[in-house]
Amino acid sequence: MSSTSVELNLSAGYRQAQRALAAWLEQGVRAARQSAFAARAALGLLDPSERGRLARWLAWLVVADSYRGDMGLAARVRRLDGGLHLAMEDALARLPMKTVNQAPQNHRLSA
Repeated sequence: MSSTSVELNLSAGYRQAQRALAAWLEQGVRAARQSAFAARAALGLLDPSERGRLARWLAWLVVADSYRGDMGLAARVRRLDGGLHLAMEDALARLPMKTVNQAPQNHRLSA
């Protein structure tokens, strides 16, 4: 049986790093200090292609946060890992321009 959809095989290390980053992002800034160590340790286990995937994931999160008016994610990532921040900024620049350049204030805030 052949599948027409692409199956993404992510390594255990990548999944661990993504979970650690997600946990770190969901916490408030003060509580995140402890989980930052776990996130940094998980990031250290990734190969360059996995770091690139994670950077693209973070870039999309930055876009989503910008629509909610939250601009703090990029600064948090920069404080966590400068190299990951640079990769995320590069990935952000490569996202479809209509998505990235659309101003959040153009969206209706109420029904």
